[in-house]
Amino acid sequence: MSMHALAAPRHPSWLRALASLPMLILLAACAPSGAGATSPSSETAGAPSPARTSGGTAVAVFAGGCFWCMQPPFDKLPGVISTEAGYTGGHTSRPTYRQVSAGGTGHAEAVRITYDPRKVSYPKLLDVFWHNIDPVAVNRQFCDVGDQYRSAIFPIGPQQQSEAEASLRAIQADPRFKRPIATRIEPAATFYPAEEYHQAYYRKNPLRYKYYRYGCGRDQRLQQIWGSTD
Repeated sequence: MSMHALAAPRHPSWLRALASLPMLILLAACAPSGAGATSPSSETAGAPSPARTSGGTAVAVFAGGCFWCMQPPFDKLPGVISTEAGYTGGHTSRPTYRQVSAGGTGHAEAVRITYDPRKVSYPKLLDVFWHNIDPVAVNRQFCDVGDQYRSAIFPIGPQQQSEAEASLRAIQADPRFKRPIATRIEPAATFYPAEEYHQAYYRKNPLRYKYYRYGCGRDQRLQQIWGSTD
């Protein structure tokens, strides 16, 4: 994840200096280059899985910028069985995190949600999605810049397509947005699971995740748009 134009918090200089140490560590972890063991260029994302529904469960795929931040709101939603971070919507096979982060593969960082449609509806998932993104940001989300961080919906089947289009129309008509809605509806494509260290990153690295999320201004912007951070 890239970090851009972070404003320094208004704290005494000694506290800012102390706080900068973990932030520097965080920046190194989030950067696509020079990340060492955290982001090995040779590590390849998991085997591709088609975006589809099966059995009594259904699948939804959304891109909302940093996938670290898009798993938590769905993980806590009743009816969601699992979430997975990954890459979709691109033109290369088996992309690595480094390749996607560098741009040029066409993929977006995304989350795949497996859910029980008897307990949670696709429109509810869409509502959670919208409330965790900035819909007017073009080819970026918060501090992360590039089309790999675009916001997009990848409907699976005609029902999801119809519900996604209705949801997008509602957002476009929302008077709180003074600029055009940038979020796209894109064709469902092969979903490549991200490297294991990205999965449920907020659980594996809670402190680093919190520093990243705060430094990126995500919650501040969500509060400004939606009046909440969920």
